[in-house]
Amino acid sequence: MGAEPKAVIKPPAPIGFIGLGNMGGPMARRLLGAGYFLHVLDRDERRVQALAKHQQVSAETTPAGLAGVVAAVIIMLPDGKIVSDVVLGKDGLVHGLKPGSIVVDMSSSDPVGTRALGRTLALHGIELVDAPVSGGVKRALDGSLSTMVGGDAAAIQRVQALLKPMAGQIFKTGPLGSGHAMKALNNLVSAAGLWIAAEALLVGGAFGLKPETMVDVWNASTGRNNSTENKFKQQILSGSFASGFSLGLMAKDLRTAASLAEEMGAFAPYTEACARLWSEAETALGGDADHTAAIKFLEARRSKRAGD
Repeated sequence: MGAEPKAVIKPPAPIGFIGLGNMGGPMARRLLGAGYFLHVLDRDERRVQALAKHQQVSAETTPAGLAGVVAAVIIMLPDGKIVSDVVLGKDGLVHGLKPGSIVVDMSSSDPVGTRALGRTLALHGIELVDAPVSGGVKRALDGSLSTMVGGDAAAIQRVQALLKPMAGQIFKTGPLGSGHAMKALNNLVSAAGLWIAAEALLVGGAFGLKPETMVDVWNASTGRNNSTENKFKQQILSGSFASGFSLGLMAKDLRTAASLAEEMGAFAPYTEACARLWSEAETALGGDADHTAAIKFLEARRSKRAGD
């Protein structure tokens, strides 16, 4: 006889949720609305306490302590190094999770590191699925995120119901690490579209074209992309620069994409240039700046060139 299939994670199963930031907080609330009981952890105690007012939420103090009382753990943190520390470090999840447990890394982690983490967890009988998301805070709030899921097919099946309250679309991308690879490449395409449109906006403005007219033309023509539709008038021309996704995180994702291209032996000069330029903008403006503020870096460089 074959091994007995592991249980599908359905409400009201107790779930661990680590990382309650701009994206993680709304995602956790979507799970509450679906009937899950959450054990939550975040370095910002205010975020924890805001969520812990809900009767279906228990605030925890360490990953290991959280791990001992849940069937699955969702991680939504800035990068793979922090994820690895939370999973394997002192008081990490690995010290509390029982064999048969499952970890879902919804962060934007390095795909090569994800595969290494998965091998380590497998030694303890713990499964890992990578399921990064795209769509921003607005779509985290309404549960319409796109989720790119990598991992063993049976493990993905176990967490399908867990992902649905947060995601309007669930894409099965392949083996472990493929979700994180897809997320980095998606953000590469997104960032490249924003950057080149910002350059074009400044060139056109110097020639005398009105920025609003340029955006309208792009959105009615072949230059249209996600940034011209959803970021230029709303975040950049308005001066609000408040999309909810930081410049530091975007630059990190582009470095991940460039590293992946190098590992794969791909000729990707535009990828390399994109990663370098966004990293320069991060250094100049600070990682906490909104990623839409990258145009300020271009404006500053233009002013410097004009003064030379």
